[in-house]
Amino acid sequence: MLTAGLLAAGGAAAIVVNGIVGPNSRVFGPVIGRGPRDRGLYLTFDDGPNPRATERILDVLKRERVPATFFMVGRYVERYPELARAVAAAGCGIGNHTYTHTKLALLGPARIAQEVGRAHGAIADLTGVRPYAFRAPHGYRNPFVRRAVARYDYRVFGWTVGVWDSERPDAEVIRARVRRRARAGAILLLHDGDGYQPAGDRTQTAEALPGIIDDCREMGYDFRDLDQLGAG
Repeated sequence: MLTAGLLAAGGAAAIVVNGIVGPNSRVFGPVIGRGPRDRGLYLTFDDGPNPRATERILDVLKRERVPATFFMVGRYVERYPELARAVAAAGCGIGNHTYTHTKLALLGPARIAQEVGRAHGAIADLTGVRPYAFRAPHGYRNPFVRRAVARYDYRVFGWTVGVWDSERPDAEVIRARVRRRARAGAILLLHDGDGYQPAGDRTQTAEALPGIIDDCREMGYDFRDLDQLGAG
């Protein structure tokens, strides 16, 4: 009996841990981690806006006529409002990525509500666009996140393919990682900013983006709006 109890406790703990660190885990509420398994791909960028990369990424998206969603950090929206407005003016999707890019799994309900609400207000006030989506920093969540995001009717997103461009590898390495891992319906996680440094260097991601788009198109994929997923 003791062994069975320990096994059950261990299994429950494993479920909770998966809910905390699994970006697509549904333990703590609905989350969208990929699209239909057809030829669509969904580009997303986290941690901006950023003075070194966001505008360059927008230029590529405009030239290539590719949609993308930017999950923005509220304090950076306040610091670089012109860049946040440029994202909105380009017609890109805008999501909430908290106010300070803190790990939500370690926080209680009041602080989580503040992180979500303050970022929502900054984005809506400074861009004129109400964010429709939420992604937790690092994908980490706990039971209190669901209540905080429900207030704004957010769709919560994880991702299918992360390429660790936040480690600042060479642009060709980032491109190769996407080419190797892209698959039908994937939500691609890239970064136009640094969650912990307002002007952190993400130029490698901007440099990699044209090649990423070319490679994915050559493989037969097309890029689609993330807001198509989970709508209605």
